[in-house]
Amino acid sequence: VTSMEISKTIGIAAGVAGTLFLGYCIYFDHKRRKDPDFKKKLRERRKAKKAAASAGPRTTIPNLTDHEEVQRFFLQEIQTGEALISAGDIENGVEHLANAIIVCGQPTQLLQVLQQTLPAQVFALLITRMRQYGNQAGESERSKIQDMNDDLE
Repeated sequence: VTSMEISKTIGIAAGVAGTLFLGYCIYFDHKRRKDPDFKKKLRERRKAKKAAASAGPRTTIPNLTDHEEVQRFFLQEIQTGEALISAGDIENGVEHLANAIIVCGQPTQLLQVLQQTLPAQVFALLITRMRQYGNQAGESERSKIQDMNDDLE
């Protein structure tokens, strides 16, 4: 048996395996699409996904008097925000970074670091989110957030 015959046999086997796999995929795709509930389930899944995306994750701010809890929350929000942004989920990533800025002891310095490390569009979205928080916050928090915005301008 020569090496040419072996490579020919391997090529034929690979072709047959590929053809069988493709046939398997086509058969089950056809079977799935012909299911009478397929479109209904697909619409429900899309509607649920859209509802979950519009609701968004709401994070509760920890008790600001417990320093360890605030520090743990701060680190968790920074890590989550960075992970989401690197995964492409900019909206939720910015939400978590904004939460971290709110509980940060030195928000101006954190914003300066983020301005240097984040892309310009993401940082602009972060500033917009902080301004939204400023509009929703109480008077004590509003002045703190307004000071952060003034420092950046």
